[in-house]
Parts: sequence; structure tokens; C-alpha cells
Amino acid sequence: MGSPERLFGRKRTLHEILGGGLVADVILWRQKDVTMRIMLVALAAWVVFEKSGYTLLSLVSSVLLLLFVVLFLWAKSAAILNRPAPPLPELQLSEEMVNEAAAIIRTRVNALLLVSLDISLGLVIVLTIPAFYERCEDYVDKYVMMGYRRLLQLYVKLDEEYVNRFQHLVLEKKKLS
Repeated sequence: MGSPERLFGRKRTLHEILGGGLVADVILWRQKDVTMRIMLVALAAWVVFEKSGYTLLSLVSSVLLLLFVVLFLWAKSAAILNRPAPPLPELQLSEEMVNEAAAIIRTRVNALLLVSLDISLGLVIVLTIPAFYERCEDYVDKYVMMGYRRLLQLYVKLDEEYVNRFQHLVLEKKKLS
């Protein structure tokens, strides 16, 4: 730490404040490969759901379709090669049970999707702002403290010129009343 004056009068480094472990290393990009993987997974999820027009239902449907194709090919190749077919249980679902399950799943998935936006935005913020601050903390601290002093001077000036005059006028009106 180069400058003696720090934001909030702190004595510890940002890495120590964040816990000093693996999480702090990831947040501050000291474990670049792990941080990059997290950012790429978040970007991939965003691209899949936002830009490609996929919804969670269409993604699940595509995965299930792929599963059915694999099971079909397995069953056909097993018949050709004289091997046992894949074990498939007999499923019998009532319409009422399917409707109840769909309603429950729909409400839970909608809640999950609402939270996922906040999580992805929070992830980007957590993985960028602390790393930027750690790299430029002397400059950030210097300019924030300079801005704080200017705001304090402005507050004192406004207090002297306007607030005190207003209070003085109010007191005079009360005396006249």
C-alpha cells in the first residue's frame, strides 16, 4: 500500500478483507483460470438463454429428445448385435398427476429464472469491481478522498450560506409572531 490515506481508514489489504483464501483469489483474479471458467460459464448461460432465444423448457426438451435418440439407437443396435436392450421401465402417469407436477415445476422454474438474473449480474460485479479496485486502489482512494473533501467543503458552504440564513429567518418570524 503506497499511500498512507485509505478509504474508510482501513489498515488491511483488499485480499485480507475478502478472507485471504481461494474465494478472494478468484474474486481478485489471482486464480485466473478458475475465474475465467466461471465467467465463461456465466457467459454461455447468458448466450443460451438470452441471445439464442432458448428457454429453459426448450433446452430441457432438446436434452430429452437427445436422450430418446440415444436410447432408440441403443435398442436398435442391441437387436442387430444380439445384445440385451436397454432397460426401460413401464411408465403410466395420470393426467391429473402430470398437471399437478407441471404447475409445481412451472412456479419453481419461474422463481429460479427471476433469481438467476440477479445472480449473474452479481457474479459479474463481484468478479470485476474488486479486481479493478485492487489494481488501481491508490488512484481510486486518492480521487474518492479528494471528492469527499470537496463535498465536505460544499456542505459547509451551503450550510453557512443557506441553512443558517433560513434558520435565522425562521427565528425572526417566530419572534415577530
